[in-house]
Amino acid sequence: MNKPSIYGLTLDQLAAWLAEHGYKKSRALQVWDGLYRKRVTEFSAMPEVRPELQELLAEHFAIQTLEEHTKQESADGTIKFLFRLQDGNLIETVLMRHKFGLSVCVTTQVGCNIGCSFCASGLLSKSRDLTSGEIVEQVMKVQLHLDQMKKDERVTHIVVMGIGEPFDNFEHMSNFIRVIRDHKGLAIGPRHITVSTSGLVPKIREFADSDLGTNLAISLHAPNNDIRTQIMKINKAYPIEPLMEAIDYYLEKTNRRITLEYILLRDVNDQPEHALELAELVGNRRNLVNVNLIPYNPVDEHSQYQRSSQETITAFYDTLKKQNISCSVRLEHGTDIDAACGQLRSKQIQSERGRSAKEETRS
Repeated sequence: MNKPSIYGLTLDQLAAWLAEHGYKKSRALQVWDGLYRKRVTEFSAMPEVRPELQELLAEHFAIQTLEEHTKQESADGTIKFLFRLQDGNLIETVLMRHKFGLSVCVTTQVGCNIGCSFCASGLLSKSRDLTSGEIVEQVMKVQLHLDQMKKDERVTHIVVMGIGEPFDNFEHMSNFIRVIRDHKGLAIGPRHITVSTSGLVPKIREFADSDLGTNLAISLHAPNNDIRTQIMKINKAYPIEPLMEAIDYYLEKTNRRITLEYILLRDVNDQPEHALELAELVGNRRNLVNVNLIPYNPVDEHSQYQRSSQETITAFYDTLKKQNISCSVRLEHGTDIDAACGQLRSKQIQSERGRSAKEETRS
């Protein structure tokens, strides 16, 4: 039977577990230091921890539950990792290099049920949520890779934008954030962590009420319900009106800026009239909203969508700016590898299914 990842415990949860097993809570700091500062991969490599406690931890927990299956490296320094989980499922994690530091994009679910019609992540339906430990370990695997390169680099930023809907796995996602932001461990500050949601209205409100304190991004991708329902089926459950009300609740509760993500699809949502409609939708929220325009990475399975031209992207941006809307165009990473989120995983699964079918045919 597979053991749970010890990375899934916050420092307080680890201390409580140790207390239940007869150890002082102060021992938790020794284990925590071994995991996140010394970054050991075996409990026996924690010299400060007594051998009997090492054995107890090894009996109940695992440190390594992810196996590196494939790694793609881009000319711009982006690295896409394909990890195999203990149950055989595959997930993606991406390391991106920015002027402000090193960012890791983590996955929160095996597959995705949101079903955005332009997205490679939704090509395969969700089979399960990831545990908080499996999400934390993605960051640790990337950090261990950096350690092996011996460049004295560390992960400084986290984006929860990989495969899956983070708010559909709210408990594990929240625990993950509490682990990585702990100042005695990875110490990634809340303002260096961004969580993206496709618009689960109740969870946006819950997120606003939480103590997580991280940045929030909303995958809007359309200026009206007709287009949004066409490309994002979640809009049938949570149309733009209640979504904007939840955004207002978040802004009032936190007074934090929010990002509206807007992927540009040729002749679908990228025309000047769409930009004007989007500006009107932002309205008096403009002081606390930034629109992030995203050039589309084409996916073979979604051939009905094409990338907007550079001229169209520039015109859309200029139209928003003339309406005094704060906006930016996302800097692209890894364009010479499988850039679209979920694309590498989808290709690998299809390849494995193809090999399996051939073997069955031969037999």
